[in-house]
Amino acid sequence: MDNEMLNYTQNRELSWLKFNKRVLEEAQDTDVPLMERLKFVAIFTSNLDEFFMIRVGSLYDMSFMKEQNIDKRSGLTPQQQLDRIYEEVAPLYKERDKTYSDIKKQLNPYGICGLSFKELEAMEKKYVKKYFKEQILPVLSPQIVDANHPFPHLLNKEIYAVADLKRDGQKMLGIVPVPQYISDILYLPGHDIRYIRMEKILVEYMELIFPKYEVSNKNYICVTRNADISPDDESLDINDDFRLLMKKTLSKRRRMAVVRLETAETLNSEMEKYFCEKFKITPKQIFRTKMPLKLSYIFSVADKIPESMKRALVYEPFSPQPAAMVDSSTSIMKQIKKKDIMLSYPYESMEPFLKLIKEASTDPSVVTIKITIYRLAKKARLVEYLCAAAENGKEVTVLIELRARFDEQNNIDWSERLEDAGCRVIYGFEGYKVHSKICLITYKARNGYQYITQVGTGNYNEKTAAMYTDVCLMTANQEIGQDAAVFFQNMSIGNLSGSYERLIVSPISLKKKVLALIDEETKKGENGRIIMKMNSVTDVDFIQKISQASRAGVKVDLIVRGICCILPGVKGYTDNVHVTSIVGRFLEHPRIFAFGKGSGQKIYIGSADMMTRNTEKRVEVACPVYDTNIRNRLNHMLDVMLKDNLKARSLGSDGIYRKKEQGDRRIDSQDVFMHEALRTVTPKPAAQKPSLKEKILGILHR
Repeated sequence: MDNEMLNYTQNRELSWLKFNKRVLEEAQDTDVPLMERLKFVAIFTSNLDEFFMIRVGSLYDMSFMKEQNIDKRSGLTPQQQLDRIYEEVAPLYKERDKTYSDIKKQLNPYGICGLSFKELEAMEKKYVKKYFKEQILPVLSPQIVDANHPFPHLLNKEIYAVADLKRDGQKMLGIVPVPQYISDILYLPGHDIRYIRMEKILVEYMELIFPKYEVSNKNYICVTRNADISPDDESLDINDDFRLLMKKTLSKRRRMAVVRLETAETLNSEMEKYFCEKFKITPKQIFRTKMPLKLSYIFSVADKIPESMKRALVYEPFSPQPAAMVDSSTSIMKQIKKKDIMLSYPYESMEPFLKLIKEASTDPSVVTIKITIYRLAKKARLVEYLCAAAENGKEVTVLIELRARFDEQNNIDWSERLEDAGCRVIYGFEGYKVHSKICLITYKARNGYQYITQVGTGNYNEKTAAMYTDVCLMTANQEIGQDAAVFFQNMSIGNLSGSYERLIVSPISLKKKVLALIDEETKKGENGRIIMKMNSVTDVDFIQKISQASRAGVKVDLIVRGICCILPGVKGYTDNVHVTSIVGRFLEHPRIFAFGKGSGQKIYIGSADMMTRNTEKRVEVACPVYDTNIRNRLNHMLDVMLKDNLKARSLGSDGIYRKKEQGDRRIDSQDVFMHEALRTVTPKPAAQKPSLKEKILGILHR
């Protein structure tokens, strides 16, 4: 282990928890509308759920291994990391509970009330009881646990009402799953948005569910299970169908070990010991929360808010605008052939890219369309256009990654739809996920076959393109197109070690190229300049190179949304490194790498973060940007983000994120980009009524 590096690095899991605390800070920001703040609580919670399922689950598995894997960035063993995580998470629960409670109180004057049973009015209690008896009780599946009835398997992230039962001197446990097919909440009659959560109703009426028992210690609980299953760890015979393997993997995920138990009320010592034994956990893994164990219903509550109140409670509506570089009245293919085009999501619409695929699906000169897919929306016009292309006689190749975590089933369904339409569907590689976002259209021209290539930083997901910030480059540069053609050939034959002239591709060349570009700037000393925007930084080799550049005097700005294992501003190691994190209305997602200044500057966009998994265990693609206008636009975007002093935070050498000084001007980078997108939309001239002469001429020419 490089002990020197421990002076300027931090553990990735603890860094992630600090990032998620940044998400919670958005929920605490009084400048953010109340319902949006509530959504940030939900995002924080969802993030934490996934963190336990994946990261804690992985560490949990590693803690049982004989050979302990020591974290290079902190020197901690897996068990030490778990202990630190449990310590850090406990206060986050309390902070989240308080934040939720404060927001809930502030929503009450608007008539938006999530209620406990005690807070219900007399008529509401009658309504709830009637609803329970008629609609809920008949479909419940209560169980007792005693010597003759084994403890049931509790599903991951599902809620169960529990209680101690007693009959004829015998003690036992009662457990009732909250049915998955009924609503999480019950709306109460009236004009206001008053509701009670389903688990609260079950707990209230446990005596009706177990009528012959004495009921005590009523509670509701939720387990989080290890979901870090990778098919790479499974035995994969050469004749096995990969889709079938993924279906088995999803089934197995539901039965993995418990890594966390959440409870609504504090468990008594007897019940705590009982659950620890049943789930094979320690008391450190039990977290009590005063807020709902599931928050997905918040989004349906937001939809019920009357239009008259929305302005005060939610963000001012914003829709992706027509792209500044695109003329919507002419062929997108023709426009790309003349000049490179960049789209900036969600400020600009994804429509021009979809239009490109739609045009290609019917263009008689187009012979092939090839694309890599990682995540898709549940409704995807992209798939419909690809299927139409195949049905129109185009050769359509789709490399779809079935191991896109938590989107596996969705991708399985789409792969079947694509195959049915005649598309050639191939999958990723054993041990390597294909995370690249690249599309190649090959068409026949007078001088032979020509290419249009699209490379993006985000998924081809029509839903998230309106929620995530990303950039999409569409180019007719033939050298890039030739590289893309070689890339798809290599993917088809399982060749991960191909060489490329323009594109940089992991796992072979991307990391090597990025480190070489850092070396180039390091040689320039104080004249060197590096700006890199990405989601996470964990790669040890990258971190060491950045430290070397800093020591040589290079000014380094890293705009990192989430995990950042390099600590900036550490004397003698990272003095010239600055780290900015932006958490705002939209999820920051682009990867933009800029090296140098002026005309000699090199800029790349791509799909990879500087994480070891991306640089060594995934297929990623980054593409150089040659067009001067697009380069200027990307530099402008980076400059605005670095000047952000509202939604941005600076990471300190102690690993703590702090607000920036605002000075005379308050800058929210996302707000700037929204206003810029709105300003670039040319308003259409108002239609003028035709004159009498024009009307007569119109009639004559019919």
